[in-house]
Amino acid sequence: MLKYIFFLFFIIGGNIVNGQEFAYIDSEYILKNVPEYVQAKEKLDGLATKWTKEVEDRYAAIKAKKANFDREEVLLPAEEKEKRKTEIEKLEKETIELQTQHFGSNGDYFQKRQELVKPIQDRIFTAMKKIAKRDSYSFVFDKANQSNLVYATKESDISDDVLEEMGINK
Repeated sequence: MLKYIFFLFFIIGGNIVNGQEFAYIDSEYILKNVPEYVQAKEKLDGLATKWTKEVEDRYAAIKAKKANFDREEVLLPAEEKEKRKTEIEKLEKETIELQTQHFGSNGDYFQKRQELVKPIQDRIFTAMKKIAKRDSYSFVFDKANQSNLVYATKESDISDDVLEEMGINK
């Protein structure tokens, strides 16, 4: 609680405290105004939709196989029961592996996101750092991404400056 009171005092006191200036950016606002990001996001969304459908189709096929098996199980010889159970288990395992391959922590989606979005985020960070050094900001907060930024004046927002530094005119 003391941390929040100090932070509120820090902000209410203006954007200079003990000779240290601060500013903030809104990374969501910046990203929405970067055409390359919009394109990258559309591409990522398309891939995610495609991969999700692929996984869902496999789960639907497994569900159908299980339903067929459940209906026919009493009529099947023991050897055929085991064969079908093994086949269903194999399909489930393969589907989980496919899901992990596409959406796991180092999966296709993560790698594609790194490939498409990280360079844009790096450009934003570089532009923000350049402005922070130029204008002598000791701190630059990001009001997006669930930060602890409780209040700030619009004058402290350097998001448009970052876009301008990146060569993007809003």
